[in-house]
Amino acid sequence: MATVTLNVKGMSCGHCVKAIEGALGELNGVERALVDLQGGTVTVEYREESVSVDQMKEAIEDAGYDVA
Repeated sequence: MATVTLNVKGMSCGHCVKAIEGALGELNGVERALVDLQGGTVTVEYREESVSVDQMKEAIEDAGYDVA
């Protein structure tokens, strides 16, 4: 199991949290996604053999947010 923290821009409310956690939760291999709204980060626990960081970034961007 691996963990990565991504800086995400454009998050401002509970809807943003649900949208990002939902988008990441749909990816095979993501075990847990925790959004820190005030810090502007998302910490993801995932299985490296199943999903890549690039796939996670793409899912967040597809949900309408920018990954720094």
